[in-house]
This record gives sequence, structure tokens and C-alpha cells, in this order.
Amino acid sequence: MSFDHLGLRSELLEAVKAKGYTAPTPIQSRAVPVILGGRDILARAQTGTGKTDAFALPLVEILSRENISARHPRALVLAPTRELALQVGETIKDYARRVSMRCTVVHGGGRINPQIDRLRRGIDILVATPGRLLDLSGQRHLDLSRIGFLVFDEADRMLDLGFSEAIAEILDLVPIRRRTMLFSATYTPSIRNLAAVMLKEPQEIEATPSLTAAESVVQKVHLVNRANKCALLVHLLTKGNWDRILVFTRTRHGANKLTEKLSAQGIVAAAMHGDKSQSSRTRTLQQFKEGRIRVLVATDVAARGLDISNLPHVVNYDMPGTPEDYVHRIGRTGRAGVRGIAVSLVSPDEKRHLQAIEKLLEQKIPVETVDGYTEDSDVPDYVLFRPGSLASHKKADRDLKEMVLKRNARKQESKSRTAGKKRKSLKKPARPGFPRPPKPGKPKRRK
Repeated sequence: MSFDHLGLRSELLEAVKAKGYTAPTPIQSRAVPVILGGRDILARAQTGTGKTDAFALPLVEILSRENISARHPRALVLAPTRELALQVGETIKDYARRVSMRCTVVHGGGRINPQIDRLRRGIDILVATPGRLLDLSGQRHLDLSRIGFLVFDEADRMLDLGFSEAIAEILDLVPIRRRTMLFSATYTPSIRNLAAVMLKEPQEIEATPSLTAAESVVQKVHLVNRANKCALLVHLLTKGNWDRILVFTRTRHGANKLTEKLSAQGIVAAAMHGDKSQSSRTRTLQQFKEGRIRVLVATDVAARGLDISNLPHVVNYDMPGTPEDYVHRIGRTGRAGVRGIAVSLVSPDEKRHLQAIEKLLEQKIPVETVDGYTEDSDVPDYVLFRPGSLASHKKADRDLKEMVLKRNARKQESKSRTAGKKRKSLKKPARPGFPRPPKPGKPKRRK
């Protein structure tokens, strides 16, 4: 099937061709006709399958048929994160401008006044994150009573981030008579319950029978001691001459710390996570896309919503806590049929996470050794002793091992003393109020 058979107007077909698309993806070929036919839908498709275009194209098509010029939006698209909202907004704008329609994006983490100004000029389609949407509505800068189409993108992620109450408030603000589309990568019980409340006789569309990794992604695992992870990552980058790498860590502190270590090795790297301002995150992502940043270290806030073309490598520096997040992480590479590589650095305490991922995927991920870095690999002769490597431990001299162990013990003791001093200083905060006047001295006795 081609896009010409989906029932879209010529302007939208030209926009699709301008993007280089030749044929619709499975989710697009199934969802577009259903939406154009007037039904609610509950759709499941993994990330990177083109589901944004699956609702953007028919949404713009239907609204363009109505010759209405209104100030307040007629369609609302909800996204869980700022990055995803901006990405969805750009996709819709590409189509909307072809038919003289207006689309804007509102999200938290940025100044609200410019967003208010854009809303005052009038819009047709609004893409929003739940928190900022409720802020604007509460301040009466936004009227949702004319919403005819409500779209939830990455609905499961929205619930994971704790937006259940916000969703309930939004449903009270939009009309009962409306068209609703719910897109999700997984069908959890909470998603089913949400669909039962929002959707009316929906058409279920399932482009993927289960949550699986894309076939275009080559997966591999390196079993490595946690202390050797950074050294292994640097080795892989330099030896393989990798260009543009997206690295995932579990915490914001971990992302900052790894970025500092890579920068110290002369590797241009930057961190992106929730503590960064929206302007900083947008600027960093743009520099990464342009190739000015070689390594982007991100938390799971970037696992969904990042659309980076021709991203060759994704590295799980820390294994994710849930198997589903693994699929979303590695889904950043191997997109649009281009081959990608996903590498996971698994420490002994993370093997249970690896087992859970393999159970979800119903396959074993190949384990590869890297001499001198991974567990049970051969250590080069010039390395006298590498802690954490069984092969190195067997080969090293006893006196050398004892010396290294004593040195590590001294380091740990020094860290403990430093931490103890910090805790002690925190227990004695400065007393509030004005400083106490000095005690008067004893009056001098007259002679």
C-alpha cells in the first residue's frame, strides 16, 4: 500500500514525499483509515514505528476540511515529556502549515509568557504536557471546551510518571462528545482501565504482537565489573572510532559524573536529564544532532521522545530497572530501517536485570568479551594487576595484590572520614536571628 490510497489530500501527500517516505508503516496503514472513518482507537506500537504520523496525518486532514477560524484549539495532543511534546509538535507543524493551520506546543521547564502569547494569537492544534496545560487552563489563558479530538501519545509512560490525577482533571475540562485516540507501547491493566473510561467503542490496533526489539538493532552484552565500566566505554569509543553515541545512566548524578570522566579523557560529552533547564536540554540535543557533541549521556527521561536520525550506537551504561525501558532505550537506534548497535555494560549486581530483559524478549543477548576489561577476559601482559578481573587476579603477584588492597582500604577510610566531617558540619547549623553581642568585660577597678 502507498500513501496515495489512505485518503489524504494532495498537500499532505506532498509533505509525506518531502520527508522521503515511500510507503506507510504498519501502524500508519492501519490507523489512518480508522481515524478518518470516525472511530476512537486504542493502538499499540513500539517506539520508532511511525505512530506520530499515524495520528498527525488524519488529524490535520479532518480539521482542514472544516473552514473554521477559532482562537481556541480544536484538537489536543498530550505527551508525557517536554522532548516528546516538542518532537510531536514539529511533526504536526510540518503537515499543518501545508494547509494553513496553526499548531503550538506548551510544556513545563520554560517561560510561560511566550506560550501565553502564542495561545492569544489563536491555534488549531495544541500539543502539551499535562502539568503546563493545567497551569494555563487554571489561569484562564486556555479554553478546552471546543476540543473535538483528544490524543494520548505514550499513554503508558504518562501513567508511569504519575499523571493519573492530571489526566482526570483534563478529562473534566474537555467535552464529553469528542473523538479520542490512545497510543501506547504497552497494554498494562492501568492502560486498559484508562481506555475503558475514555474511549467509546474503540477499534483496537496492534502493530506489534509483543514488546520486542527492532530487528535492525544488533544487541550485545559486556559483563564487566562496575569499577571498569568507564574504562571499557572509553576503550570502545576510541578503538571502534564510534561517532555519536547515546549513553543511558539510571540517575542524574551518574550522568553528570560519567560526563565529567569522559571529558577528562578528551571526549566531547554532555549530560541531559530532568535537572537541566529546557533551553539547555534543547541546545544540547541540537548540538548532538549536528555532531558537535560526540557522546550524549542521558537518563530515562530521554528514552522516549528523542528522534535522532542515523544514530549508530546506544550504550546502556547502567541497566534499566524495568525490561520495557530497555526496549525503549535501544529503540533510539536502528530507526527507519537503518542498522544500529546496542551495547549493554552489565555488572555482577545487574545480571538479574539482564535476565528479566531476556525473558521479556524471549531470547538470549550475545555476550562478548573485551580483553583486559570484561570478566574472565585475558589481561594484557603490560597490566600487572586489574582489580575485578578473575584472570588478572590469578596471574598477579601476591605482594602486588596486597599492596593494591591496602591502598584501596586507605582510600575508603579517607572517604569515610570526609563524609563524617560533612555530616558533622550539617548537624551544627548556624543559629538563626541576629548575632549575639559580645560579653562585656569585667569593669576595671579604680585604684
